[in-house]
Amino acid sequence: MSGTLVLVRHGQSDWNLKNLFTGWRDPDLTPLGIQEAEAGGEALAATGIKFDIAFTSVLKRAQDTLKIVLDKVGQPDLETIRDQALNERDYGDLSGLNKDDARAKWGEEQVHIWRRSYDIPPPGGESLRDTGARVWPYYMTEILPRVLRGEKVLVAAHGNSLRSLVMVLDRLSKEEILKLNLATGVPMVYTLKADSTVASKDVLGDMSGAH
Repeated sequence: MSGTLVLVRHGQSDWNLKNLFTGWRDPDLTPLGIQEAEAGGEALAATGIKFDIAFTSVLKRAQDTLKIVLDKVGQPDLETIRDQALNERDYGDLSGLNKDDARAKWGEEQVHIWRRSYDIPPPGGESLRDTGARVWPYYMTEILPRVLRGEKVLVAAHGNSLRSLVMVLDRLSKEEILKLNLATGVPMVYTLKADSTVASKDVLGDMSGAH
């Protein structure tokens, strides 16, 4: 019995546009972000997938992206579970700062380490490893069992929380995951085998930025 897991990173947010560290702060989608979510929803609708349940974070940009996608696939009332385990990485003291201002304050090299190392967190925040440490158990206990029962599950979340999942699903090394940037609003459709490994992966729509 093959289940389907679809991962979608939220569309561009207002703070993405302004080059701010967002983390657990809660800005809205931009008009472009809304368009990205609509395009992702239309790409999913074209596949004919009908979902059994959806998961998202407690942050508005992911919830709004999910709502747009569900409208496009004709399932606006789908049962949805919201949990902060799927929240974006917490950037701590960097949250709300312009990335250029952060570089001016702490130095370009230090900010680069915080952004791109696997296990060095910014002050008061989480590393990518810390993010995975809350995402993985939630996935294993709440999401994966449903997929293995043959359900079709949609997850709308964030760049770093989804990178944590993709790292496991695609069996990427720490070095490989640091180079991976997930495109906004572009659905990744996984089918899983009974042993929870990946049978197939299909990235819908624009591949630019998804490398």
